[in-house]
Amino acid sequence: MSHRNAPLTELGRLRLARCVVEDGWSICRAAERFQVAPTTAQRWVRRYREHGPAGMVDRSSRPHCSPNRTPTRTERRIIKVRVLRRWGPARIAYLLGLNPSTVHRVLSRYGLARLRWLDRPTGRVIRRITADQPGELVHVDVKKLGKIPAGGGWRKLGRTAGRRNSRADKSSGKQNKYRTPVRGYHFLHTAIDAHSRLAYSEILTDERKETAAEFWLRAQQWFAECGIEVRKVLTDNGSCYKSHVFSGALGPSIIHRRTRPYRPQTNGKVERFHRTLADEWAYDRLYTSDTERCAQFPIWLHHYNHHRGHTALGGQPPASRVPNLSGQYS
Repeated sequence: MSHRNAPLTELGRLRLARCVVEDGWSICRAAERFQVAPTTAQRWVRRYREHGPAGMVDRSSRPHCSPNRTPTRTERRIIKVRVLRRWGPARIAYLLGLNPSTVHRVLSRYGLARLRWLDRPTGRVIRRITADQPGELVHVDVKKLGKIPAGGGWRKLGRTAGRRNSRADKSSGKQNKYRTPVRGYHFLHTAIDAHSRLAYSEILTDERKETAAEFWLRAQQWFAECGIEVRKVLTDNGSCYKSHVFSGALGPSIIHRRTRPYRPQTNGKVERFHRTLADEWAYDRLYTSDTERCAQFPIWLHHYNHHRGHTALGGQPPASRVPNLSGQYS
């Protein structure tokens, strides 16, 4: 394998071998001319005679035989315990009487090094949904988010102060059976492109079929303005998405796919977006009113689409994956 101090490259080896084989130089003369040991010169001359110029390339340093490699039967036992019990290398090593580093090498060799790559209910390797072009698949979902009472909620102030603010805030005019003020919820409808992770989201009052259909029409228009033609839409089995109203909003040109029941992992991209949304906007800091938090949502969404680095995109924002998107260089 070549390195920075190697005296011979592939071209240098070829020149050395031709000097000996074709020009009649001696091994010692060629070794002195190219500043290598005579044994090294002899090796490249032998390879040139056997394989020609193709023999000058580097060969793998991997041994032909590895007598100390973990037996195949032991490897199968390691994989079986990993898939069935979802244990880490240390616990598997204690069970089978092996070294944890040996178990980790076996798991890495077969692509099972991280537990998050396995589906916990089934133990199978997760097959991730990928899209090669913008608009090939768009994930759609709804997140239910509680409103914040005046003065702040319990997540930032603690349960005592948060409960006190909740009881004092009667702006909604509604009460439950215990005569405690009820604030209600926001419903965040989101559509996110699977290829670019570009997201369109709105804070709406409910999740009825008419609301979901009208939201999709606005989302589709927004994607079209960004130069994205939507071809497939993936949703869960919510009643609003199974309705004829939503199907009519999609139209005949868009294929509607639904996830398997009780399998939110299939719609994982929009689920992960909602988690990021909760961590970085909804509960990121203390909001003294619900209006204040809602006013920050468009600002955060623009930051997410155009400025926030995304891990799945190599640290680049979603807008960088959409050609000629207006504002992506701001």
